Formats: sequence, structure tokens, C-alpha cells
Amino acid sequence: MKLELIDYLIIALYFAIVMGIGLVLKKKIKTGNDFLLSSHNIPLWITCLAFISANLGAQEVLGMAANGAKYGLYTMHFYWLGAALAMIFLGVYMMPFYYGSKARSVPEYLKLRFDEKTRTFNALTFAAMTVFSSGVSLYALAMLMKVILGWDFDLSIWLAAGVVLVYTFSGGLTGAIYNEVLQFFLIIIGIAPLVYIGLDKAGGIAGIIQHVDDAKLHVWKGLGSPANNPMGIDAFSMVFGLGFVLAFGYWCTDFLVVQRAMATRNLNEAQRTPVLAAFPKILMPAIVILPGIILLALQGQYSGFELPVNVNGDKDYNMVLPLLLQKLYPSGLLGLGITALIASFMSGMAGNVTAFNTVFTYDIYQTHIKKKASDLHYLMVGKATTIAGILISIATAYVARGFNSIMDLLQLVFSFVNAPLFATFFLGMFWKRTTGHGAFWGLLLGTSAAAITHGLSVAEGKGGWLVHAFDFYSATGQAFTIASISFTVCLLFTIVISLFTKAKDEKELVGLVYSLTPKQDLKSKTWYTNPLYLGLIVLMITIFFNILFF
Repeated sequence: MKLELIDYLIIALYFAIVMGIGLVLKKKIKTGNDFLLSSHNIPLWITCLAFISANLGAQEVLGMAANGAKYGLYTMHFYWLGAALAMIFLGVYMMPFYYGSKARSVPEYLKLRFDEKTRTFNALTFAAMTVFSSGVSLYALAMLMKVILGWDFDLSIWLAAGVVLVYTFSGGLTGAIYNEVLQFFLIIIGIAPLVYIGLDKAGGIAGIIQHVDDAKLHVWKGLGSPANNPMGIDAFSMVFGLGFVLAFGYWCTDFLVVQRAMATRNLNEAQRTPVLAAFPKILMPAIVILPGIILLALQGQYSGFELPVNVNGDKDYNMVLPLLLQKLYPSGLLGLGITALIASFMSGMAGNVTAFNTVFTYDIYQTHIKKKASDLHYLMVGKATTIAGILISIATAYVARGFNSIMDLLQLVFSFVNAPLFATFFLGMFWKRTTGHGAFWGLLLGTSAAAITHGLSVAEGKGGWLVHAFDFYSATGQAFTIASISFTVCLLFTIVISLFTKAKDEKELVGLVYSLTPKQDLKSKTWYTNPLYLGLIVLMITIFFNILFF
């Protein structure tokens, strides 16, 4: 479908608004703390929406639709098993440590709990992960502009990167957060009509049941063996690899999302941010996964809904949403849908860049390069790092072109970084005997185990760069297994090394370890201000959905 003037006007208006938000906020950014941390002054409802939107980037909007077509309803596990439980745990148990310790970042908490080398290792791996994830969002946006708008791929990358640079460079974290709220509503408004129109054209739920392979219409059925489901994994890999290791590793330790909760005005709001965000999170599959299922139903009834192939000759599932937009949306609505996708990509990119500049400035530059400089100096470094992060993201965008599902690529990256990191946090927060030497070597060996496992295994033509020793049914199955192995290796070596090295004095661990930290009186709070009660409600709803779609 050809875009009309109204479509271009909607897109142009969006670009103008997001850059305008950054420029307006520029007047309020006077210190490094303002630019990198928002001075802990963001209202609760804003941080809740930003918490969701920071994860509502290309990997979710485009990647989950791709996985919906590739794997079917098994993709629901990324929400009901791989998000809700971890978000509750973050709010109830982990935010008191992050917020109460006054740490400016996750790596800085590791320094307080363990030592400097553990902090530096995590800062370096996290910085690499964020710019890589940012590059994935940028690639997805450029691909969309090329396919639907007919723009040159290279031009699209530089244009999109330039827009993100304007509002993150001008408004810092505050600019990113307020734009994420705008982007959240745009994504809902822009994609929800696509689900309605597509579902109607496919013949409703009955049409989906009739024309989509039954193997893709279940959440738990078929997980007895990797050979019995399109995702190519078993129940253990799903529950342990995704539901525990990757889910808790991402939601509880990834500074990209934790940073949003830490921007609130007090500890109670910081705790409620991820728990309240879990309510809309468990409903998001209706917006981001269902389009992939709808495409499968349409392919069984109409011609013209076939997916193109990528540069490797594989079916390009990343094109699910762009294809549906092209086929189902009229003028005006098409411009709104494309704007929603652009918003999601920019949200993911900006979130990663703002997390990257904070970690680099405080945990790498201030710690190892210039320890005692003025606040203005660190503000300048933060802004320079923002530019560098954008440029590195542009480079990594080209790496993502070789994957037919960007969600598979990101799960692989998370298995290298977040999986062993969660083992370190889990032990550090709940076992006071954990030492800095144990944490550092556990992280290093866990990450190395992930690299070795990837080098020995092959899935969908990826991996096996050491020896082609064994195969996985899918890239998702490979990522889940790598995550399980890296977590286990990190956990075991951290325990063993900690037993043979000296732990910190208990006085230094107050506020950093669960058993040595004064407990909050949550019972005195009303249910809607009590993160534990809110979490139990989320849990019950999640269990209901799992039973309903078994």
C-alpha cells in the first residue's frame, strides 16, 4: 500500500514531538544527576509506564509478533512465565536493596556488596549488551522504513539514530522516560486496531483454530519433548531456562529496567513500579503476539500474506507486523501504525542508550579514569557517551541483519550477560558468606561457559564456531540451554570460591544482604500501596491465564 500525505504528516508530527520533548526538558538538565538519574523525581504512574515501555522496543513489538508466527502461543511464556513472576520478585525483594543502598546503578550495587572488579566486569558486559540491543532496535526500524516507506536502509538508520540522539542528548534520562510514556500509548493505539481488523478478516477465533496448526495453539501441551512443539524445547528448559534464569536475570538485574524504578520519589513507589507494571504486561500478548497468529490464519485463507526471505535465504519472521500493516491498514491508519512501530524502536534504542551512558559515566569513567572531577565534567562525559552509544548502535545494527528473529538474537545475548549475573545477585543478596572473589570468578566462568556452549552447539545455522558437537531444534532452545548452563556454572563456582575466600564483615553488609537488613512493615500498608498484595493479585491472574490456554 502506498502512503498518502496524511500518513507522512502523522510520522513527521511524531518526530517533531519527541525531539520537542527533549529540547523542552533541556532547560531543566543542569547537573550530571539530572541528566543520568532524573534526580529521583519522576511520579509513580510515569515510571510504571516507562518501565513497560523501556521493554516495549523492537524486540517486543516486532520480535514477539515474529515469534508468534514462528512458535505460536508458546511465545506467551515470555510474559506469563518469563516476566510477571520476576517483576513481582524485583518489586517486593530486590528494590529495597537497590533503592535503599543509594546505588546509582546495578554495577555500583555490586561494588557495595562485593568489590570493584565485580562491578567493572558487570559494567563492561552490560555496556556491550545495551549498545547491541540498541543496534537491534535501530536495525528493525531501518528495515521497516525500507520495506514500507521505500527508504534506503542506510539512510533510515542514520535518520532514526539522529532523532533519538536529539532527545536523549537534550533531555537525558528524563527525556527518554517521558518519551517512553508517549510511545506506550502510541503503540497501543497504533497496533490494537490491526489485531481487530486482522482477527475479523481471519474469521475470528474460529478461523484461527481452523487454519492454524494445533501445535501452535497451546501454552503447555507438547512440552514433554523438544520434538513435539514448534519452539523445540522441553518443559524443564522452559521453566528453568526462561521462567527462572532468563526472566529473573533480565527483570531483576538489567539496569535498563531497574533504572526506571529507581527514578521514583521514594522506596514504596520504587517497589510498586515493577509490580503495577506487571498488570498491563500480562495483557500485552493480545497486542504483540496475536498478530503473528493472525498472519498464520490469513496465510491459510488468502494469497499475498507470504513472508519474504532475509539475506540468508531464511523466512523472515521479523516482517510479520510490517506485512500486516501493509495489507490491512488504510491510509491514515497506516501512518498511525507505522508511527507506533517507529515509537517502539526508538523506545528500545533510547532506553538502552540512557542505561549505557549512566553505567559508562559512573561505573567505568568515574571509577577508573577520572575519580574526582566536577559534576559539570561528568555531565559532559554523559553527553559524549550518549553520542558514542548511538554510533556503536549504528554499527551493531548491521550485525542483526543475519537473524530471522531478533527475539532469538536478544535471548542469546541475555543468556551470556543476565543469566550468570542473576546467580551472582541471588547469592549476594541471600547468602552473606558470598565473597567478592567468588562473585567475580563466578561471573567470568559463567560467561565463559555460555560462550563455550554456543561454540559447541548449532541452531538454525548459528553457533558451532568451536566444534559442531550437537544441535538444537531452535535458536530459542539453544538460548535457554546456554542460560541454564551459564547460571549453574556461575552459581557453583561462586559458592566454592566463596567458601575458600574471606567474606566482608557483617557491618559492611547491612542494607545489602536480606538477613542483615531491617524488614519493612508491609502489613500496615493498604492493599493498593502494598507491593506484596499487588503481586499476589498479579500471580493469581497469571495462573488463570496459564490454565485457560493450557
